[in-house]
Amino acid sequence: MNAHLRRGVCPGLLQPMATGDGLLARITPTGETISCDAFRALCTAARECGNGVIEVTSRGSVQIRGLTETSVEGLVSALGRIEVPLCEGPAILNNPLAGLDPDEVLDTSVTAAELRRAISAAPFSAELAPKVSVALDGGGALHLDAVPADVRLRAEATYFHIALGGDADSATPLGAIAAEHAVRAATNLMRVIAAAGPATRARDIVAADGAAAFRHAIADMHIDRPPPRRPAAEPIGTHPLRDGSVAIGLRLALGHADSSALRELAEAAAVSGAVGLRPAPAHTLLLVGIDRHAAARLSQIARQLGFVIRADDPRCRIFACAGAPACAAAEIPTRALAPFLASNGAISGADGPMVHVSGCAKGCACPRSMPLTVVGTKGRCGIVVNGSAHEEPVAILLPEAVPAALARVAGAVQRMRATDESAAEALSRLGRAHIVRLILGETTDA
Repeated sequence: MNAHLRRGVCPGLLQPMATGDGLLARITPTGETISCDAFRALCTAARECGNGVIEVTSRGSVQIRGLTETSVEGLVSALGRIEVPLCEGPAILNNPLAGLDPDEVLDTSVTAAELRRAISAAPFSAELAPKVSVALDGGGALHLDAVPADVRLRAEATYFHIALGGDADSATPLGAIAAEHAVRAATNLMRVIAAAGPATRARDIVAADGAAAFRHAIADMHIDRPPPRRPAAEPIGTHPLRDGSVAIGLRLALGHADSSALRELAEAAAVSGAVGLRPAPAHTLLLVGIDRHAAARLSQIARQLGFVIRADDPRCRIFACAGAPACAAAEIPTRALAPFLASNGAISGADGPMVHVSGCAKGCACPRSMPLTVVGTKGRCGIVVNGSAHEEPVAILLPEAVPAALARVAGAVQRMRATDESAAEALSRLGRAHIVRLILGETTDA
């Protein structure tokens, strides 16, 4: 299978991936603040070397699209001249406001740097699968519970709770360790993953053999201490920082933006006195170090530039990949369809069903099950209910028929949902036959 047709390929700066609109390079920030000047220079490089489209991924990496074999060299050279803190090797994910959040339990920035060095120097590092990652969560409002990772470390008091393969709800817990053992414990766990082969993830090992090998790897450090639950993190909005300034969290609509809009945003942030920007999970940018009195004006500038500044924006209910023609594997133009779904009422309110719009059955934008998934198939749109992009659709429609069909389903879900019931649960109660009739327009009444 060609690389651009295989899910799991991880495009780096020095190993870009072929896509429908040229080569795609992914850069992984360390989590430190990128100055406004450096971010502007990054946007200029994306325009001069690529097609000007910049993406922030679900894990907070930055992708630059539309590169060529020649222009990749220019991008590498440009990034070498500007102060953008980047890292190589497995992704070590920090809290987006690490070191700045007044409520965090522990600033994990130093631990993250030590862990990157330890893994880079380890003999097994070349055997890790490209997408293997570590979530190093120091607590605070913008935690990492919703971000899947192979190894999860979550700070509480002087401990780190450890779990494997998934987000906070789905990962397999291993107990806890003292904070001073974090780097050694994470390295030992990564060694277990590497020993299983270069295509293996932590969840694969747990599914096949359980967690015994992982438990053995931290046995001399283990503490039996279950983690408490905490509210979901919401990066969009205004967040107080330790020094009395604030950070503004905004989302790139459907995960991407034009480099000119991002450059204007960085310029406006600089005028507002911002220290810089931090890419964050959930396709988010954080503008940090802003005076409270300047925050409202800067948020409005961001809105005018097309960024999402409210958590109840309908675009937050949609996951969408690059789609055709940007992706050579895609069957439908997801980035034309997805905004139309958000703008014409196909998503009902802030608590309406989440929708995944996937150009093909790979489901790159969201591999997990979703209430509603639109998947490209031979130029048409398959509709999957409570499933993922690779599952069998309940109906297949022309793209222009999808918004009205999803609006009928979403409306029925909203009318029948019980208190505290999820959209997925309401869809299950509707039943497959009734959902198909709604999709086909044979009924509008739930």
